[in-house]
Amino acid sequence: MSVKVVGLTESPPLKIFTHSMADRVLVIGSGGREHALAWKLAQSPQVKQVLVAPGNAGTANDGKISNSAVLISNHTILAQFCKDHNIGFVIAGPEALLAAGIVDDLIAAGIRCFGPTAKVAQLGTNRHFTNIFLDDHGIPTARWKVFSNPQEACTFINNADFPALVIKPHGFRPRKGVILASNREEACKFTQEILQDNIVGHTQKTVIIEEFLEGEEISCLCFLDGVTFSPMPLVQVQKPMLDGDQGPSTTGMGAYGPVPKIPEVLLAKIKGTLLQHILDSMKQEGMSYVGVLQMEFMLTKDGVKVLSIDCHFGDLQCQVVLQLLKHDFYEVIQSALDGRLCDSTLTWSDNCTAVSILIANQGYPEFCNKGQEITGLGHVTELGLQVFHGATILKDDKVLVNGDRVLTVTAIRQDLLSALEDAYKGLAAICFVGASYRKDIGYPALRFLRQSGYVYTSIACNVLIHPPKLQAANDSKSGGHGHQENIPVSFDLRASGYIDPILVSQTKGIGAKVKIAQLCNKHDMIGQDLVAMCVNDILLQGAEPLFFLYHFSFGKLDAGIAQTITDGMIEACERASCAVLGRKINEMSNTWAPGDYSLVGFVVGAVEREMKLPQSERILDGDLLIGISSSGLHSQGFSLVRKVLLTSPLHYLSLVPDGCNTQTIGELLLTPTKIYSKALLPVLRSGNVKACIPIAEKGLIGSFFQILPEQLTVVLDAHNWKIPLIFSWLQQEGNLSEGEMLQMFNCGIGAVLVVQKEVARQILKDVQKYDDAWLIGEVVPCLSGYCQLEIKNLLAVLLQNKYPFLRNISTVDRQLQTVRTKNKVKVAVLTSGTEPGSCVQIALVISNRSGMEELKTAILAGIPTRVIDHKLYGSRSEYDGTIDQVLEEFSVELICLAGFMRVFTSNFLRKWNGKILGTYPSLSPLTKGRSVPKFMFSSTDETAGCTVHFVLENNSLEGIILQEPVSVKEEDTEKTIQEKVKEAENRVFPIALQLVASGMVQLGENGEPHWKRESQMLICQKERQDCSSSCTPL
Repeated sequence: MSVKVVGLTESPPLKIFTHSMADRVLVIGSGGREHALAWKLAQSPQVKQVLVAPGNAGTANDGKISNSAVLISNHTILAQFCKDHNIGFVIAGPEALLAAGIVDDLIAAGIRCFGPTAKVAQLGTNRHFTNIFLDDHGIPTARWKVFSNPQEACTFINNADFPALVIKPHGFRPRKGVILASNREEACKFTQEILQDNIVGHTQKTVIIEEFLEGEEISCLCFLDGVTFSPMPLVQVQKPMLDGDQGPSTTGMGAYGPVPKIPEVLLAKIKGTLLQHILDSMKQEGMSYVGVLQMEFMLTKDGVKVLSIDCHFGDLQCQVVLQLLKHDFYEVIQSALDGRLCDSTLTWSDNCTAVSILIANQGYPEFCNKGQEITGLGHVTELGLQVFHGATILKDDKVLVNGDRVLTVTAIRQDLLSALEDAYKGLAAICFVGASYRKDIGYPALRFLRQSGYVYTSIACNVLIHPPKLQAANDSKSGGHGHQENIPVSFDLRASGYIDPILVSQTKGIGAKVKIAQLCNKHDMIGQDLVAMCVNDILLQGAEPLFFLYHFSFGKLDAGIAQTITDGMIEACERASCAVLGRKINEMSNTWAPGDYSLVGFVVGAVEREMKLPQSERILDGDLLIGISSSGLHSQGFSLVRKVLLTSPLHYLSLVPDGCNTQTIGELLLTPTKIYSKALLPVLRSGNVKACIPIAEKGLIGSFFQILPEQLTVVLDAHNWKIPLIFSWLQQEGNLSEGEMLQMFNCGIGAVLVVQKEVARQILKDVQKYDDAWLIGEVVPCLSGYCQLEIKNLLAVLLQNKYPFLRNISTVDRQLQTVRTKNKVKVAVLTSGTEPGSCVQIALVISNRSGMEELKTAILAGIPTRVIDHKLYGSRSEYDGTIDQVLEEFSVELICLAGFMRVFTSNFLRKWNGKILGTYPSLSPLTKGRSVPKFMFSSTDETAGCTVHFVLENNSLEGIILQEPVSVKEEDTEKTIQEKVKEAENRVFPIALQLVASGMVQLGENGEPHWKRESQMLICQKERQDCSSSCTPL
């Protein structure tokens, strides 16, 4: 498939590598099963397109997957549709369609189908037919009997020598029509209601009364090719609606596989004996087919018995097994259709478990509301989970509830516990009115694994009684006497070398940062945060940390998480040369919710009396301030951070938007607090430091007031230190004022030293041996008796940091030249008089006026040109239609607007959505359409520039691809500003064009550009070479 590109440059064309796509397939249905089938088929390089009819919100325009409005109830129309669209094969999912003979009719029309004929489908749609089949062939199942008279049925229920408690309406009914009575009286009541009172929705002539089987229910599925079969991993489905297996029966609230409870001997018997018996019996009845056979088995004390048979994938079963399938699903189906399953050995994920959990609508399975908006789906995807849509619909770009079984969240991980934990994180992120799901999916298997000794105990304190690294920490400080449980500890100050010490102590707890750690499931640095907060605070007094104690309380907590947190504290104490002398660990399941925990730390330090800080009386006008870098937010301002992220389009698991690393925002926010004792204690003991100010809860501006004498204040200049980009992002996302930034955050400074000017350089050099540090300001007298700390240029620096990847944008141009494409992307240039910088071959130049310089340039270069004068057309739609025809004639795939000022119609913009690039002379979308001089000179900003963007139908969307800032100086005139912005356009437009042409940047469904990681790497590769100077981590 050739992709065509256009440009006004002699730069080599880009290479685009494509797969040879061959087939288009059709999946019929609208549930989670059909979404999973389409999702798996779309992964095959041999599939060109997957059509789903009618589909749902999840299958609407998702890569290769799209919905079709073909009338599936009319099999003649459907067959013709398959021929017209070159459908390779059809998978029909819903039972009602199978029973109606959709497969029979399509096969008769010459369409390849993966599914059962109407006769075979009876095994799943007609309970009476299935029970007779099982009995006739001696296949073990529950005892049963059919009744049409309610009195006779009740007599049978009361006199049967087995618990006749399962009531099934006769004929074609969904699983939710099955009633499991708790006693004989209740069974009689339900039977009478079904036969006399029509509680199942229509007149029932007969009802099936079955034996209630006790044991473990499992699902066994296999692929069939009409002759042989290939089994899939066993799946266990939890069907009752409510936790604890309470409530009405459903088709499934959650499932997982493979099932850990099945011994290998029993597994071999099921697959080799029972399954073969069933398939042989089907062949005897002339019911061989190509498709999937699903059987529900009950492992009873009397052996394995068949509960039901279905001739298609079950909903949750399909989602679980397709997650585990490593083989190309398209190839599996083709092998089955060709009768060649025996030639293929299917491969499945080893040592992995898949889990799928349903989110149902309120009132399920009896009734439900519709139309509620569903939010949080993007967050689930960022967690690495798969959402399969069921009863959803897409309306006005919103996903809405459209039935009862709404969504499922599916996870595949190395073990069942990890898969369940991640799946429930995804469920917690999804929100709509009336959402409900079971909270105990997989618990039976977890209990089995614990009892079998296959997993560690969930009681975290069992692991923490003897932390493996505790002894090393105890030995790191002379004077400490090892801790023993419930015995007081002691510390010998004299052994530590103190003569006239003062003890200094501090207690700290981790606040809102813990919530982010829980959301991100990243707990390895929380322990260091706690130690650092305590240790850094006592540096205010000049104290050396001696020993540390902590209290760790939690609800039900994973042992691995608990150990990770504890190890983090131990390691942090080692770095701080601080002994761990005491701990208290409590599991408080009645106080804390599962997964929640609380950490409180307590540190004791010492300082010689004469060295105690701060020495405020020594601070004088002219003293200098040395700032030591922070690693980020440390532990301040996280309540505000959480509020900012609530309104941001990004999530904690979104990649950092600067494009310069592979961290997520959550990981960046959780960067641990630095421990400053090693860097600062040597200079504190020198006697040259008048005050040490850890920047903590009061932010940068509030930390100075407690140490400064009256009539003195400080002036800082933000140009003197490096502010991590996270602060620029927070300021922009939260629309925070300069005052709010200073009150809530450290703004890149973790600690400040006040020193005499004459020794400042030497002290700075000593600190820089351990950490980044700068001279950031000075002490000055208060003006007019009013003392107010002043920080210059903070907002200016924050603004400059917003666009770090554009600082060396010419580097990207050079690097993109190394990218080549086998096929050229044809780009049309529409111009009204400006010449864009371009990067690839141009196939066509269109102008609405003749005589333009760009037309002459194109003709000289041998590039085709067209003049399409808008004045000659009666309407915009007619004019746009002519342009569209010309673009199609030249097989154009991208359009560059070079000064083209005509407004396109909605139809044109929809057709070319994501393929039109334009510019405007501003860094702010609010100034679109305003002339450069007017908005430039009305602005007080020191930075202007231009923006390259996708031209969109929806004007409220920005579609920004790249921005190029330019500096505006006082001496600049209207003309020089225009020239600067024009030069910026010429630099940035070719790069944006190459990014889009190469596929590195694409327009997402939400109207926002989607960057592949390769393009972000290209843009920040130059900055990475010197991260400290040109790409400070956000």
